[in-house]
Amino acid sequence: MSSIHYGLWSAAAGALIPVMGVLNARLGKTLGEPLHAPVVLFGIGFLACLLAALLFTGALPSWSKLGGARPIDFAGGLIVAFYVISVTCLAPSFGIANVILYAMVAQIVFSGFINHFGLFESLAQPVSGLRLVGITLLLAGLFITQIAQAKAA
Repeated sequence: MSSIHYGLWSAAAGALIPVMGVLNARLGKTLGEPLHAPVVLFGIGFLACLLAALLFTGALPSWSKLGGARPIDFAGGLIVAFYVISVTCLAPSFGIANVILYAMVAQIVFSGFINHFGLFESLAQPVSGLRLVGITLLLAGLFITQIAQAKAA
């Protein structure tokens, strides 16, 4: 698969994050309890992942191989749960644009940090001066959007 395909796939996944946040917040309102929406979301997500694994690999994860994983390797489940719960609960009162903007800026800053130092055995890619300028512009953009919102309120 080419870089363009990876980029388009990544962009599609990113574009759906605010949609997921709004829909899950709405589901939480419908259910009368915001924390129930992530339970439903993860149930449906689990079934979708199970189906994708079967369709694309013809198998399910090996229980015996799971024993070889380090405990920290399972933290991704806790992290995604924290993210989904946070977006579900914050979107109605903070606004989906604010939630996603703060989350996106934090993702870019911390992913740069992770790659710069090769943390968690990731691909080490030192942060260049130009990339640092880009990150600084993102932080400035976050600051400007918050000033604009405060003036509009």
